[in-house]
Amino acid sequence: MIKRTLFFGNPAYLSTKNEQIVISYPSPSPTLPEGEGAKKQETKTVAIEDIGVIVLENQQITITNGLLEKLIHNNVALINCDQYHLPIGLLMPLNGHTEQSERFKNQINASAPLKKNLWQQTISSKIMNQAGILKEKGIPMRKMELWAKEVTSGDALNHESRAAVYYWQNLIQIENFTRGQKGIPPNNLLNYGYAILRAITARAIVSSGMLPTLGIFHRNKYNAYCLADDIMEPYRPYVDLIVCHIMETEDTFEELTIDIKKQLLSIASIDVFIDGKNSPLMVAMSRTTHSLHECFEGTTRKILYPVYV
Repeated sequence: MIKRTLFFGNPAYLSTKNEQIVISYPSPSPTLPEGEGAKKQETKTVAIEDIGVIVLENQQITITNGLLEKLIHNNVALINCDQYHLPIGLLMPLNGHTEQSERFKNQINASAPLKKNLWQQTISSKIMNQAGILKEKGIPMRKMELWAKEVTSGDALNHESRAAVYYWQNLIQIENFTRGQKGIPPNNLLNYGYAILRAITARAIVSSGMLPTLGIFHRNKYNAYCLADDIMEPYRPYVDLIVCHIMETEDTFEELTIDIKKQLLSIASIDVFIDGKNSPLMVAMSRTTHSLHECFEGTTRKILYPVYV
């Protein structure tokens, strides 16, 4: 089942009743004079089991501990934003799988050759998906296909970086554009979309009984989501596709408007092609992380990633 993504950009009171999230929005009462501070509540409900991601953006949102408990038990990725409306935090369960202890051991004991092989598969898939985006845009991508096939164990020759330079130079036709956290737009769109994708990835990793901190390639001691940053790589081009659509259809994208954020949040439900069939990205991500567990377990050596077609 496709899980819903809920975005809260206005003041709200979030609580729970009968396995539902109860959303109360304050609004001025039409029956009392303006300025008297009278309020009424507009209330909506959503089944918690239908929710996959919640984004809390407004600084005047109140959420009850009872609701937090139910969201955690249902493995909902709860994303908190700062005063600048950018994602800064992610709440996830400590216990995400019944076999978690055993799966932690398998992940920790994964050999260096296995992790290098998994990274090789990851980067090859990422470059091929980037090539698919360029092909759809009518941009030459033969070099990308060759680089994807030439990725070695652990990407020792750094084909990821070589492909990235070519990809961004050709995909974003804006003078002086370079991909970076603090670069010019559409970097703001890419940063926001990748933050949502990272949360979806971390959620799937925890659900599959693994630690999002212990990566197969990323190993920065200050990064709590190294494995999420690894596994999301082949999925990044799907965010890029949404960003390209926004650039083509919106008059301006200098600021992250509510409408633009809604389009970026759609990343969870867009269809991707994985293992021979179409699947919503959030579901596909769970298939990817499950296959990763099987690699750590030793039952397979192939990690499932989507193919952009």
